[in-house]
Amino acid sequence: MSKGTVVLAYSGGLDTSCILVWLKEQGYDVITFLANIGQDEDFEAARKKAESLGAKKVFIEDLRAEFVENFIWPAAQANAVYEDRYLLGTAIARPCIARRQVEIARKEGAQFVSHGATGKGNDQIRFELTCYALYPEVKIIAPWRIPEFYSRFHGRTGLMEYAQNHAPADLYLMTKNPEDSPNDPDVLEIEFSHGVPVKVTNVKEGKSKDSPLDIFSYLNEIGGKHGVGRTDIVENRAIGMKSRGIYETPGTTILLSAHLDIETFTMDKEVRQIKRGLDIKFAEFVYNGFWYSPECEFLRHCIAMSQVNVEGKVQLSIFKGQVYILGRESPKSLYNEELVSMDVLGDYDPCDASGFIRISAVRLREHHRLQGYHGAKQ
Repeated sequence: MSKGTVVLAYSGGLDTSCILVWLKEQGYDVITFLANIGQDEDFEAARKKAESLGAKKVFIEDLRAEFVENFIWPAAQANAVYEDRYLLGTAIARPCIARRQVEIARKEGAQFVSHGATGKGNDQIRFELTCYALYPEVKIIAPWRIPEFYSRFHGRTGLMEYAQNHAPADLYLMTKNPEDSPNDPDVLEIEFSHGVPVKVTNVKEGKSKDSPLDIFSYLNEIGGKHGVGRTDIVENRAIGMKSRGIYETPGTTILLSAHLDIETFTMDKEVRQIKRGLDIKFAEFVYNGFWYSPECEFLRHCIAMSQVNVEGKVQLSIFKGQVYILGRESPKSLYNEELVSMDVLGDYDPCDASGFIRISAVRLREHHRLQGYHGAKQ
């Protein structure tokens, strides 16, 4: 007698293959769901593996275009970086994958969903908050939090022995070592409208891409070729512990540099000051699994509104692990070369600065008086 149907977020790898078999041992009918979000994967081999392990049905869905347009582009508008260094690649992917997982669960009449995220990581939170937001009645089976499962395998070492499988030797899959990258840079021109890229052109080759998926795939290709976007960090996980994370986000790294440049060029100073705070909160919400929360939805609307005039082109050089800004142009530019020139006064009266200086000086003097500052070194 079946305990019910469970839709398993399946990767074809070690953890979820073992979980598939374990769920069947527990008496569940298992439907596997594998999302294509751009990873290098033999999807047909994964399908055959799931079927051979006893999956009742296997869904393999191409979510690449949806992932770029509905998740990566809003994150790009928000300059989304968690704790100043993590560009949220995995964190952005989870709500995209989990949304489709619960859609399949509803369609198939499944009462349960399951995933292979560990009990110490962030992904368990990201998967489950999405599932509960979009399918409140669903029951979640998280094997790495079930004693009968984790006491049997004692972490991934136990899974290795169970499956007689091994992890790939090369840690970085998307990016070359910068030392081994080409000795000539690629020069790109990225065109933006409403804060999202609408075209990328390789200036030297004359090659252009203009669909969201093609643009992002090409940025990943060029960034990977030059070793851009490798990050080795210690981060604060949502559940409270610090952990080491090693990531590679070549396309997002290029996009972040270009977007920051065109945004500064076209956005009002005070608006951008407010938006910087919103960007930080957005990154925190996404990292902690709150993509579908009302507060994150509110931020996405605010950030999208701020991007109305973020329009123009940015030229960049991609070389040996680095992204260099070469220039920018925009019909919405707020930069006035004549106004800022020290040689031409134009409509600006230098005396206008004196009022600002006087007011600021009073504020600074009062601050230091209250702090007991008397010229001592600090």
